[in-house]
Amino acid sequence: MTIKKKVLGAVFAGFILSGGTYGLFNDKVDSILSADSEKEKQEVVDEVDKHAPKNVIVMVGDGMGVGQLEIARLMEHGKDGQLFMESLENVALMHTYSANNFATDSAAAGTAIATGEKTNNESIGVDAEGNEVDSILDLYQDAGKKVGVISTNTVTDATPAAFTGSAANRWSGQEEIARQMLTNEYDVLLGGGASYFGPGKQNGKDLVEAFEDKGYSTVSTEEGLENVENTEKLLGLFSPSYMSYKTDRDELNSKEPSLQEMTDKAIEVLSNDKDGFFLMVEGARIDHAAHAGDATGVWKETIEFDQTVRQVVTWAEQRKDTLVVVLADHETMGMSATEPMNIEALKDIEVSPEYMAGKLIKDGETQTFTTESVKQVFKEYADIELSDEEVQEFLSNVKNNDGDVYAAYRVGWEIGSVIASHYHVGVVDTDTRAASSTGGHTGNMVPVFATGAGSDDFEGVLDNTEIMEKIANSAKFKAKLAKENSKGK
Repeated sequence: MTIKKKVLGAVFAGFILSGGTYGLFNDKVDSILSADSEKEKQEVVDEVDKHAPKNVIVMVGDGMGVGQLEIARLMEHGKDGQLFMESLENVALMHTYSANNFATDSAAAGTAIATGEKTNNESIGVDAEGNEVDSILDLYQDAGKKVGVISTNTVTDATPAAFTGSAANRWSGQEEIARQMLTNEYDVLLGGGASYFGPGKQNGKDLVEAFEDKGYSTVSTEEGLENVENTEKLLGLFSPSYMSYKTDRDELNSKEPSLQEMTDKAIEVLSNDKDGFFLMVEGARIDHAAHAGDATGVWKETIEFDQTVRQVVTWAEQRKDTLVVVLADHETMGMSATEPMNIEALKDIEVSPEYMAGKLIKDGETQTFTTESVKQVFKEYADIELSDEEVQEFLSNVKNNDGDVYAAYRVGWEIGSVIASHYHVGVVDTDTRAASSTGGHTGNMVPVFATGAGSDDFEGVLDNTEIMEKIANSAKFKAKLAKENSKGK
C-alpha cells in the first residue's frame, strides 16, 4: 500500500494535515457544519489549523542514538548541560527494524520514514516485494508545495534517496536516483555526490547541465551557495562523494558549506512559496563517525546537527505554522558514555580516523602499512603510543579475507576502534562490527523530538513507519469543509 492510499487518496486543495488533525477531521467536520454561528465554526477551524502545519521540516541525525547524544552533550556542555534538541516539547522513542532484519540499514530505515513502508536492507523507495512506493515528498509535491532534501552524505544515497527515488539496491542505484531527481524536479537538492551526476557515471551525459536547462541554479562551493539569490530551483553538489567531516574541513581547506548554511539557503528558497513546503535535512556523518567508534567525530557532527536544529526551530517559532520533527534513522555501534571515558583526551583529537588513514605509508613489498607510519600517526593525531604487538594486530584488522588492505574509510574504522578502546569509549568491538552486514548498526530504539504545529502527536513508543502517517494522515479536511459549505449556499 502506498503512502497516498494510507492518507486516503490524492491530495485535496494543497492542504496536508497532521495525524492529530486527521482525528479532528473525523470528529469535528459535522460539528463545524452544524454550528449555530460563524463564531462557533471558526473556533473549531482554528483548533484544526493549530494542528495543521503549512510547512514540515524533518531532520535526520543518521546513526544518532541516545549514546551519541550523550557523548555529544558531555563533550560540548558537560554533565549539567543540555543539547538544544532535548528542549523540544514532544519526545518519543522509535523502533527501527527493517522487513528482513532487526538491525536496519539506512536505506530501509529511510524508506520506512519517507514512505511508511517496511522494506529489506539495502532497498530504497520500494516495499519488501520490490514494488515502488511513493514518498512524503511526492505527496507534498502533488499538493503544489515546494520540496527539498539536504544531506552531508551524497544526495543519492540512503536517506535522501529514500525521499526522492526508488532503487532495488542502494549501492548500484545511485546513478539512477540522480536521473530520477532530474525527472521529478524537486525544488532544492543540496549535499555531496557530484560524481553521480557527471558524464562518467551517466553514459556521457552531464546531469548538472540538464538541471540548468530546467531552470535550476547550480552551485558547488560555500561562496556560490551564499551568492545565490532569487532562484526557484537550486542544485548544490559540494563534493564528488561524501561531504567532509567537520573535524577535517580546516585541514582540507574545504570550500564546502556547513549544514547550517545549506539549511538556511534551502528554507530561503522554499519559503517563497505561499502554499508551503516539505524539507528533509540529514546530518549524515554522525553515522560515519560512529562506524569508526570515533567519539570526537560524533561530538562534532552531532553538535553541528543540533545547532542546525536550533536554527530551524528559531525560524519556525516566528511563524507558528511549521512542524519540526527531529529523529534518527537507527543507532550505530552501540555507543555509550562509559564512566572511564577520557573526555579531555578525545577533545584534543583534531582530525577524523579517515584523515589519519590517509597519512599512513604503504610498504612497497608487503603492500601493507609500515610499522613506523602506524606508530607515528597514532602518536601525532591521537597521542597514543602503540606497542609492536598492537601494530601487528592493527595491520591484521585492516586487511580483507583476500589479504588486501581496505579502502581509507574502512582503515579509518580500525583506527577509530583502537582510539575508542584506548580512551574507554563504549562501542561495539571490531570483531562484532566485522560480523555485521550493516557495519555495526544495532536494533536499539532511537529518540524523536518534535515541536510546532501538530507536534503533540509525537509521543510514546513509535514505529518508524508511523512518522509520515502522523504528518500526512489526511489531505481532505478543508477541501471537504469548503465543499459542504458551498452546498449550503
